Amino acid sequence: MKMDANRPIGVFDSGVGGLTVAHALKQVMPEERMIYFGDTAHLPYGEKSPEAILHYADKITRFLMDQDCKTVVIACNSASSVAYGPLRDWYGTEVDIVNVIDPVVEYYLEHLAPAKVGVIGTKATIRSGAYEKKIKEKSPEAGVISRATPLLVPMIEEGFIFDNISNAIIRAYLSDEPLRSVEALILGCTHYPIIKNQISKFYDFSVEILDSAAIVARTVKDLLGEKDLLRRSGDGQKDVFYVSDYTPYFEKISGMFFEEKINLKKLDLWKDE
Repeated sequence: MKMDANRPIGVFDSGVGGLTVAHALKQVMPEERMIYFGDTAHLPYGEKSPEAILHYADKITRFLMDQDCKTVVIACNSASSVAYGPLRDWYGTEVDIVNVIDPVVEYYLEHLAPAKVGVIGTKATIRSGAYEKKIKEKSPEAGVISRATPLLVPMIEEGFIFDNISNAIIRAYLSDEPLRSVEALILGCTHYPIIKNQISKFYDFSVEILDSAAIVARTVKDLLGEKDLLRRSGDGQKDVFYVSDYTPYFEKISGMFFEEKINLKKLDLWKDE
């Protein structure tokens, strides 16, 4: 039985970071409808245990499947590093699940390897070693420098961007000697594209910054195209954005990415637990 191409795309993250992926998806596939879930009640995922992250990701994935999503995008590096394998094993026969790590690794291997590459991300992502392991499997000679940058997510979620505070924090992390000499830098968190220009400026715009949002969006479009699941035209239905805990900043940051005010709803998936 052929799947209906008009079904929505499901996207989830711990907070506003996944909006960078949602925005990129709309840029390459403007006709598609999205259902987004930001688990703001539990952010940042990068500080949580693998068991907790998997629990949250499982609940959200099942919710998005209940909304009849044709694919689910894990728009979070922490969740991708911990939960992608189990979610694919549990639900992969019912829905395609896309993570944000593999497409970026593939891009690096195809276009940049074995250039010295830095990876910055949450504690959970860096602790998992996901980027380094996947890169070294295919390009053993590649130089990979991984560093946890845990203050960046709460900094962004609290609205400290494009100011002296954020510049100081970014400078403190990237001034680490091994990171100063990289030829490319992977933004191993979907929040980080929000401060991509500030990061580029630190490197005097001389280092290629790998933005997972744009790379993942192209991957999702190719996947849907291969399965003849691209929506041909819009039907007037609006995207829906859910958060597990309302934060005014979520609406504010959404204004950076979407021209219209988003349809935002609060939904606590864990209230009966």
